[in-house]
Amino acid sequence: MSAIQDDIKSISAAQEAATYSWDITPESAARMRAQNKFKTGLNIAQYTADVMRADMAAFDADTTKYTQSLGCWHGFVGQQKMISIKKHFGTTDRKYLYLSGWMVAALRSEFGPLPDQSMHEKTSVASLVAELYTFLRQADARELGGLFRDLDAAREADDAAKVKEVQAAIDGHKTHVVPIIADIDAGFGNAEATYLMAKQMIEAGACALQIENQVADEKQCGHQDGKVTVPHADFHSKIRALRYAFLELGIDNGIIVARTDSEGAGLTKEIAVVKEPGDQGDRYNSYIDAEEINVADMAEGDVVFNRGGKLVRPKRLPSGLFQFRAGTGEERCVFDSVEALKAGADLIWIETATPSVKDIADMMNEVRKEVPDAKLVYNNSPSFNWTLNFRQQTFDAMVEAGEDVSAYERGNLMNAKYDESDLSAAADDRIRTFQADTAREANIFHHLITLPTYHTTALSVDNLAKEYFGDAGMLGYVAGVQRKEIRQGIACVKHQNMSGSDMGDDHKEYFAGENALKAGGANNTSNQFS
Repeated sequence: MSAIQDDIKSISAAQEAATYSWDITPESAARMRAQNKFKTGLNIAQYTADVMRADMAAFDADTTKYTQSLGCWHGFVGQQKMISIKKHFGTTDRKYLYLSGWMVAALRSEFGPLPDQSMHEKTSVASLVAELYTFLRQADARELGGLFRDLDAAREADDAAKVKEVQAAIDGHKTHVVPIIADIDAGFGNAEATYLMAKQMIEAGACALQIENQVADEKQCGHQDGKVTVPHADFHSKIRALRYAFLELGIDNGIIVARTDSEGAGLTKEIAVVKEPGDQGDRYNSYIDAEEINVADMAEGDVVFNRGGKLVRPKRLPSGLFQFRAGTGEERCVFDSVEALKAGADLIWIETATPSVKDIADMMNEVRKEVPDAKLVYNNSPSFNWTLNFRQQTFDAMVEAGEDVSAYERGNLMNAKYDESDLSAAADDRIRTFQADTAREANIFHHLITLPTYHTTALSVDNLAKEYFGDAGMLGYVAGVQRKEIRQGIACVKHQNMSGSDMGDDHKEYFAGENALKAGGANNTSNQFS
């Protein structure tokens, strides 16, 4: 017996036990229950944590089974992404959503557009998690609603084979609800603030939280300059805060992604506490750029500390920040990643200066010497010029192989004149296989693009504005948008249906029977798209 049949049976029993007739149809109530599979955000967090843990285990056995996501800044964007994935691939397996703090700052703050410096409202990230899952659940309800209408039509036509086919689709329905990796920045304050915000995000449905080792009140975008990291004791207290939040809410297998920005961060706000020689604090301080001095050389207000029995003065900027030694970024990044995993993080996130398979693999190989099953989340960032980087990498590989590169200028490879060249074709092939290559070579479990829908929105609006307000007029919309929606089978061409109009009609019929005033009649212009 299917789940819906079980629900019909239990609802019928409850109806029969009522003192007065409820005058409802048990099958209609069972359908509504099926369309609301996830009752709370915690139900979603547990379901998606289970999914993600299973995916992590599958990846450990086979690195071709890496996962992917795109950053989404609105619930509708996330919904349309998952509807498209189901349409094109028939499954949502290993396809996630990413929630970017950058896009929250740029697009979701009441202050208006902000830089990625943790200045937006703390609750806006949890609100977006809830919004995304509201839209994904609605996608489930809409899809099931269509199947229920197909089932009724098959029954009315007395088509037993079609009834069986549709019922199987209903019973085997695959949800649009998938894991979200949600950006909690640097925790928006101390460890207690991090814990409170994490609880909100988990209660909204997030099973995976990504936190970075920057100073919360000096936080910068990972691809900008001026990043300031914190000693491990500070960062690990926030990792523990996330774990406590998961455990308090009963999500024992929640996922923590520890991001280190050390590769590109040249500054620290603190000199770490050292309890014994060679400990975390001592190693952290060993990277600080310092000069050996005598007591007599100390100036008023100087900060000094003991390094290996010698008095050293760290280089301090006018801002009060301390500077790391140049060239230590990768070593610090590996150190930070290993220690974060040992402190309880499940996955690590490393930012690199360029999208280079070799550079990422070199760092991950060092991490895996100490944590063999270490898995990486990697940002396939729009902050990289992918075309230029991979054309230059291909150029360098050709030089190393002794090939003739006289037709190319390395510093000018972004020029459109090279777009149809053999070098550019080879570079594009490297970009195409980048995710598979780095999953294999660098143990990247999850590939994401942080800001893709920010850029696609800008690009599509630019194209529409150019055409609609230009000579094309209305044809700019019809040819550039609507006709493509129809040809590509984009569901929201019937935007009333996408917004829930047909589900509303179903409910009206459940509630009012033949008295229902429905919107989807013969005069609904959406019928032109049938």
